[in-house]
Amino acid sequence: MAGALIMGAPARPPLRVAVIGGGPGGLYAAALLKRLDPARDITVWERNAPDDTFGFGVVLSDETLGGIEHADPTVYRALQEEFVRWDNIDIVHRGHTLTSGGHGFAALGRRRLLEILHERCASLGVRLRLRTEAPPAAELAAGHDLVIAADGVHSLTRAAHADAFAPDVTTHRCRYIWLAADFAFDAFRFEIAETEHGVMQLHGYPYSPGASTVIVEMREEVWRAAGLDECDEQQSAERCAKIFADALGGRPLRGNNSAWTAFRTVVNERWSHGNTVLLGDAAHTAHFSIGSGTKLAVEDALALAACIEEQPTLPDALAAYETERRPVVESTQRAAAASLRWFEELGTYLGQPPRQFAFNLLTRSRRVTHDNLRLRDPAFTAAVEGDFGCPPGTPPMFTPFRLRGLTLRNRVVVSPMDMYSAENGVPGDFHLVHLGARALGGAGLVMTEMVCVSAEGRITPGCTGLYTDEQAASWRHVTDFVHTGSPGTAIGVQLGHSGRKGSTRLMWDDMDAPLPDGNWPLVAASPLPYRPGVNQVPHQLDRAGLTTIREQFTAAADRAARCGFDLLELHCAHGYLLSGFLSPLTNRRTDAYGGSLAARMRYPLEVFDAVRAVWPDDRPMTVRISATDWAPGGTTADDAVEIARAFAAHGADAIDVSTGQVVPGERPEYGRSYQTPYADRIRNTLRVPVIAVGAISSWDDVNSLLLAGRADLCALGRPHLYDPHWTLHAAADQTYTGPAAPWPLPYRAGSRKPPTGRTDAPKPRLTL
Repeated sequence: MAGALIMGAPARPPLRVAVIGGGPGGLYAAALLKRLDPARDITVWERNAPDDTFGFGVVLSDETLGGIEHADPTVYRALQEEFVRWDNIDIVHRGHTLTSGGHGFAALGRRRLLEILHERCASLGVRLRLRTEAPPAAELAAGHDLVIAADGVHSLTRAAHADAFAPDVTTHRCRYIWLAADFAFDAFRFEIAETEHGVMQLHGYPYSPGASTVIVEMREEVWRAAGLDECDEQQSAERCAKIFADALGGRPLRGNNSAWTAFRTVVNERWSHGNTVLLGDAAHTAHFSIGSGTKLAVEDALALAACIEEQPTLPDALAAYETERRPVVESTQRAAAASLRWFEELGTYLGQPPRQFAFNLLTRSRRVTHDNLRLRDPAFTAAVEGDFGCPPGTPPMFTPFRLRGLTLRNRVVVSPMDMYSAENGVPGDFHLVHLGARALGGAGLVMTEMVCVSAEGRITPGCTGLYTDEQAASWRHVTDFVHTGSPGTAIGVQLGHSGRKGSTRLMWDDMDAPLPDGNWPLVAASPLPYRPGVNQVPHQLDRAGLTTIREQFTAAADRAARCGFDLLELHCAHGYLLSGFLSPLTNRRTDAYGGSLAARMRYPLEVFDAVRAVWPDDRPMTVRISATDWAPGGTTADDAVEIARAFAAHGADAIDVSTGQVVPGERPEYGRSYQTPYADRIRNTLRVPVIAVGAISSWDDVNSLLLAGRADLCALGRPHLYDPHWTLHAAADQTYTGPAAPWPLPYRAGSRKPPTGRTDAPKPRLTL
């Protein structure tokens, strides 16, 4: 939210403002700008009548209401008189109703919100041109100092100036319709209907003492199979009321210009063009399942008005507005995208136990977490923990997990991280200290970096290997230390071959750049360089080469077993050799190892089978995959499920689900826990154990992912570089002192945070 609006600031020349769109965001921006400077000439164009609206109820957060209270107490008081408030969320899952409290919602009718804003604008002298189509933005811009385009998701302004705003509009996989019921739910209600056509869901919440918003949503294919694509508004309302008769108590639903639509996520590279600026849904959208559309538009209006007051010129103000709002909006859009995807994949979660399903739904956007929910509703959260198997006082991350004959004492994994510090493939003192320190730090499983199966299979000259006895002896030194210095910690080895990404410089010298001299020849699924004109063209492996490398993997696996590693992971991700076979972007073969997904999987599965045959039967074996290439035409999430299915059928005990790094032109959707949805989908589609990775940085996120059933283990890399004792400190932060996170005896005195300088000392009385 913007900083304080400066009332009574020095007078400025009048600003002539045109607002396109009379929704909440446009009206509120007009009211604020007029209140701050009554000399401004402000006109709002709205093509609909004053009592026309689409949808029914509007939800606003306490944070947004606080901003409204400060910026315009008159509007705030009017809203306060209208709000319906409630705390509970009801989730109905296969006949079970699970209730979670302490959430705090406030809603009112959208029509009443517009009436309040119309009245406020009129009282301030804003000119409202209702039932009037606005002139084009370019025409308005010529005669006004500022044009605010608040013309919604289908913004004509944005479309007319697409070259300037550079919009990206993504249409999603579900159809939904806004309806209303003439009674008030007593909680925010989610209800699931498993029909003969597929899964449907209801989102319902009260917005007045006698009315509720009801949104019905389902996948496109379900909508068509049910024949809802052929229903008009009245027929749709009647069908939905029948499907969700239990939730509605047999009462009807009604529409209001209601139509089935697919949600569109709107993103713009730029929010302003000259003196025209986008606001609300014209600039950005966020899925309705996190209730953010009106909230974002109102907050946009607050920020825009504040920046215009604070900045010396309009260009400065528009730049400051976008700088302030964009990070907030992007964070909200990431949460909304996670929520949207969760509902798109709803069918994969229906087999979960009822309380776990409810917890999963509540934490779907990652904005509500385990720790947060424990504060809101400790009894509900404790019940979910009990179902999960947490002993009293034990956070989910400190529950054990078994893979074959290996029982991990907790669910934390130190992710494989290349150190580029070996000589001739031999791990040295650095590796002993690096891996030993993380083992002493409390993680259940510590993974090596990718250990290469041949000298030619290294990424850089600094990469480790397991193709000589000298290397094996050095690795044995590491595993012995872990097992004796940190009893109960398991150590795993990740075996791989660099493929076309080999023979490059150390990461900190120039990542992925060829060596200045001493390059070795590369091999790959197809003769495609990683970066054309930069990296060398690899040789396409023939039958003899495929056999040789498969035997190198088995020889390395045999050495790894004799080194005492507890777990072996086959690296089939990140564009290295085996990953290069899996991705259609890097495998262009026309023989039995290229073409269809089944053919592209053939060689990685052959290597897996050969390694599994020599790896001890009681020790687990996992596979790391890139679940998406983040690039058009590459591996998709659907492909990843099939790849995981195949490896699981061949005996993989868990799938380590990473993404990307396959092609240099990738465009990852970075953000907190951004890769975990791919692990989640594999786990809940196939019911196979998964390791989640990717910007998991807090113990709260680990607990949330585990308790929701989205992952079985969580691998963290950078947090363990920042803090080798991350797991022990997570235990201390949660006051956990049980057997899953024992402090090494020499370190036990450090198991509590040392005292720091006091800032809360008692203050002396200095006045009478």
